[in-house]
Amino acid sequence: MAKNPNPKYTVPGVDLKDAARLVDVLRLRLHALNDLHLTLKHVHWNVVGPHFIAVHQMVDPQVDRVRDMADDVAERIAALGGVAQGTPGALVSQRTWDDYSIGRADAIAHLGALDLVYSGVILDVRGAIKEVSETDPATEDLLIEQLRDLEQFQWFVRAHLESAGGSLATGGTHTEEEAAARASDLD
Repeated sequence: MAKNPNPKYTVPGVDLKDAARLVDVLRLRLHALNDLHLTLKHVHWNVVGPHFIAVHQMVDPQVDRVRDMADDVAERIAALGGVAQGTPGALVSQRTWDDYSIGRADAIAHLGALDLVYSGVILDVRGAIKEVSETDPATEDLLIEQLRDLEQFQWFVRAHLESAGGSLATGGTHTEEEAAARASDLD
C-alpha cells in the first residue's frame, strides 16, 4: 500500500486534484505542529533559572493547544481523503527545518529561541493560508484560527523579551543559538 496515495474521494465541492494539493499543504502543517508541540515540551522539561516556574507553566497550555491543532489538521486531511502521517519518521523525513538546537538552558534563552521557532511556524502558516484560500474556505478557516493562537503564543514569549522601550531582544537574530544568547543578555 502506498504511503501517500492520492485521495480517491474528498469533501463535496472540492475536486480530487485540489484535494490532493490541500492534503500536501496540510501534511507539512501537521509535521510542523507535531514538531512544535514536542519542542515546547522539550523546553518545559529543560528550562532552568529564576524564571523557571513562569515559563514552565506558560508552555504547558501551549503544548496542549498545539496538540489539538495537529489533531484538527490530521482530521481535515482524512476528511479530504488523504492520509495523515503522524509518525516520527514521516515528520523527520519530510520537514524543511532543522531540529530545535537548545538543550538545558535558562528560561530567557529558551524564550529567545522559541521566538524564532514561532516566527518560522507563523510565516509557514501564512503561506499555507495563501495557498489554500482560493480552493477551500474550510481549510483556510482552520489555518486562520490556528494562526491567531500561534501569534498569541508568540506574543506571550515576546513579552519576556521586550524592553520597556519596545525593543525585542531577539531582533535581527537568525539562529536559535544567537537568539538564545542575545535573550540571555537580558538577565
